[in-house]
Amino acid sequence: MSFLKAEWRRLALANYEVAPDVLKPYLPYRTELDIYDGICYVSLVGFMFKNTKVLGVKIPGHVNFEEVNLRFYVRFKEDRVWKRGVVFVKEIVPKHAITFVANNIYNEVYETRNMSHNWEKRENELFTAYRWKNKKDWFSFSVISDTIAKPIPLNSDTEFITEHYWGYNKTGKTKTTEYQVTHPKWNAYNVKSYNIEVDFAKEYGEDFQFLNKTEPLSVMLAEGSPITVEGKKILR
Repeated sequence: MSFLKAEWRRLALANYEVAPDVLKPYLPYRTELDIYDGICYVSLVGFMFKNTKVLGVKIPGHVNFEEVNLRFYVRFKEDRVWKRGVVFVKEIVPKHAITFVANNIYNEVYETRNMSHNWEKRENELFTAYRWKNKKDWFSFSVISDTIAKPIPLNSDTEFITEHYWGYNKTGKTKTTEYQVTHPKWNAYNVKSYNIEVDFAKEYGEDFQFLNKTEPLSVMLAEGSPITVEGKKILR
């Protein structure tokens, strides 16, 4: 049985170029940075969990909720095959139980915050927004897009960003937590405009202060799908 089953929907992704040296302190043991077309990416991601079940059970009050995370991309070679995955700098949700389970079972870096989202279908466009509170400040990430999601082109930057099916967490100097995420290939909406109001230094630390003055190389909105999160494995 999968540890978690849910839907991930309306994934807004803002993708920035980052110097590899910035990410090396966060790199889990036995993984290496996954580079696309010579660019090392870090992504701000906002989306909705829907119909969430843990070990097949819906937990009251923890079925539908927001998440915002900052992540980067890695790969791990096993039996001569590369596994492509993500590492989270921080994940934010509005549910204490989710934070407790993720941090204690999967060695994630979750924090619980007040959050909200806004989905609107306007004339010929979709408005998708995620907000979260940091002490007295509210941060936000919003996207205006077309209303119809289309297949993601092969070998595109959108495919690279969305096609990572493993999670890796830095568990120790010589230990990494690995888990698999399963989902079909996603469709994506054409993004018309976006707005990001985040103090990256305040939220993610001084290593990411440069993002306050950096424009993303791309902003995407993926439709998402049902997903599963499988049990963990320890790499030594």
